Amino acid sequence: MRPSLMEPNLLEQPDFLVEDLGPNRHPSPLKISGEFYSAADRRVLFNNTVGPGEDIRDRELLSFGAAGPHKQIHFDSSKINVGIVTCGGLCPGINDVVRSVTYSCLDGYGVKTVYGFRFGYAGLTYRFNQEAIRLTSSNIDNIHEQGGSILGSSRGDQSIEDIVDTLVKFNISILFVIGGDGTQRGSMEIAREIKRRKIDIAVVGIPKTIDNDISFIHKTFGFDTAVGEARKAIDAAHIEAKGARNGIGLVKLMGRHSGFIAAHATLASGNVNICLIPEVPLDIDQLYRKIMKRLSKKNHLVIVVAEGAGQNYLCADAEEQYDPSGNVRLKDIGLFLKQKIGDYLNREKIEHTLKYIDPSYMIRSTPANAIDSSFCLRMGNYAVHAGMAGKTNSLIGYWNQNFCLVPIKLALSRRKTVDVHSSLWQSIMEITE
Repeated sequence: MRPSLMEPNLLEQPDFLVEDLGPNRHPSPLKISGEFYSAADRRVLFNNTVGPGEDIRDRELLSFGAAGPHKQIHFDSSKINVGIVTCGGLCPGINDVVRSVTYSCLDGYGVKTVYGFRFGYAGLTYRFNQEAIRLTSSNIDNIHEQGGSILGSSRGDQSIEDIVDTLVKFNISILFVIGGDGTQRGSMEIAREIKRRKIDIAVVGIPKTIDNDISFIHKTFGFDTAVGEARKAIDAAHIEAKGARNGIGLVKLMGRHSGFIAAHATLASGNVNICLIPEVPLDIDQLYRKIMKRLSKKNHLVIVVAEGAGQNYLCADAEEQYDPSGNVRLKDIGLFLKQKIGDYLNREKIEHTLKYIDPSYMIRSTPANAIDSSFCLRMGNYAVHAGMAGKTNSLIGYWNQNFCLVPIKLALSRRKTVDVHSSLWQSIMEITE
C-alpha cells in the first residue's frame, strides 16, 4: 500500500500523473503555429526553490503535466457533444469560464453541441428533469459582463449513476465541471463510474473557490476580484472608524478554513490593525488587549475577520450542523465579535462607535475584474485542450507561473491554508497593530 498523500514528504511522481482515455489518433483542427503544440512534451516543476545546504541532485524532481494544445487529440471533435456544469457557491468569473469553454469548443475545435446543465449536479439527474440548455455563440456573447452563473448552481449529493446515465443520454464526450473541493470530489466519483463502465468520456475540472483553498494550485479564478472588492469594504470601514471618537470598523470576509482573502486584503488596504484568520486560534482576551492598546495610541481601529475564525468560541457547546454539500455550517463570528467587543468596552466605560460590514454576497456576485477575466479565459481554453486530448479526472491548475494538469485526487488530498510561518503572515504582523 502506498503512503498517504496527506504527508507532504511522501509525495512521489506517480501522484502527479494524470489519467487519460487512450491513444490520440485524430489531428487537431486548431489553426495555430506548430511551436505551440508542446503540452505533450513539457512538464511544470513542483519545487522551484532549494533549501540551505540542499543539493538539488539528491531530490526527486516532481512535476505536473503542462496544459496546452496537442497536435493529435483523442476525440474527433466535429462529431462530439460536450457538457458544462457549475456547482457550489457563486464566485466572480464563472460566466467568463463558461464563455471561454464554449467558444473554444465551438470556434476552436468545431464541436457539434455544447450543453450547459442547469443548477449544478441536480441538472444532470432524472429527478430534476435533466435540465440543459444549448450554448451558442449568440447566447453566451456578453455573459462575462455579468456576475453569477447563467447556468445556475446548487449544492448537495446526487446519484453518480444517474449523472453518468445522463451523460450517456446526451452523448457527452467531455464534461467540464466548474466547482470547489466538494464539487470536484463529485467529479472524481463521476470519472470513477465512467471508468468502471468503460465509457469514453473525459471529466475535466476547473477549480472554483473564492477562498483559494485548493492545494497544488497557486491561484483560483475570482480570488483577485474578491481581494479587490474586500479592500473597498475595508477602506469604507476605515473611513467610518476615523469619523468617530474611538471608532471601530469590523469587516467580516470569506474564508471558512483558509484566511487568504482576509490576509491579502489586509496587505492591499494597509489600513487594518487586527487581522483574524482561521489558522490562528482566537484568544478573546488577547483581542481585548490589542483593542485597548490601539485605542490608547490612536482613537480608531479596523478589524478584519475571516468567517471561519473564532469558531472555537462559537461551536464549543453546540452540535455541528451541515449544509447540503456536507460543509459544517459556521456560526457568525462577525456578529459575535460585534457583541463581545461592544460589551467589553461598555464594561470598561469606554465611549465608542462600532460599525460592522459584511460584504460577502456582494463580493461573490460581482463580475470578475480584468485580471480574473483574462485568467478565466485562459483556464477555459486549457480545460478544452485537456479534454480534447483525453485527459480525465484532472483539474486545470496554475503553478510556478504555468498552467498545468493536476490529478483531482492530489488536489483534494489536503486543504491549502495560510502558513503562519510564511513571509505572507510575517508581512501582516508587521503592518498591523
